[in-house]
Amino acid sequence: MTFSSRAERSEFWWWALFVWLAQLALGMVDYVLFGTVETGAGSFAASTDTPVLSGLFGLATLLPSISVAVRRLHDTDRSGWWYWIVLIPLIGIIVLIVFWATKGTGGPNRFGQDPLNPGAGGGGYGGEGLTASSIPSVPRD
Repeated sequence: MTFSSRAERSEFWWWALFVWLAQLALGMVDYVLFGTVETGAGSFAASTDTPVLSGLFGLATLLPSISVAVRRLHDTDRSGWWYWIVLIPLIGIIVLIVFWATKGTGGPNRFGQDPLNPGAGGGGYGGEGLTASSIPSVPRD
């Protein structure tokens, strides 16, 4: 798990889908295992509704989720500090979704190589890319 590189859109959205589906499934299992408990006819009903499994899964995936979110921001050439805009109710998450859905910068940027085209050069970030002079010529008969 790293916070210092770039994540393409597909990596981010596949991760988000996995976490969402797993949380949904574990929430259902939580409800079945830890849902309403009745002790007798008309005597007592207690609802525990404690998200044990989905809560543990959420804790286990918290840092990896923040990591992929920050790296997705890096791919759009934005600092990971933009992640904290999520603390602004409603507006923050909308802004982040727009950033996450935006196509990443082509070629290298200040956060690393382009994950879709790691050999793309230019910009003075160390990558030369694939050029006609870098392809060896093959003699033909």
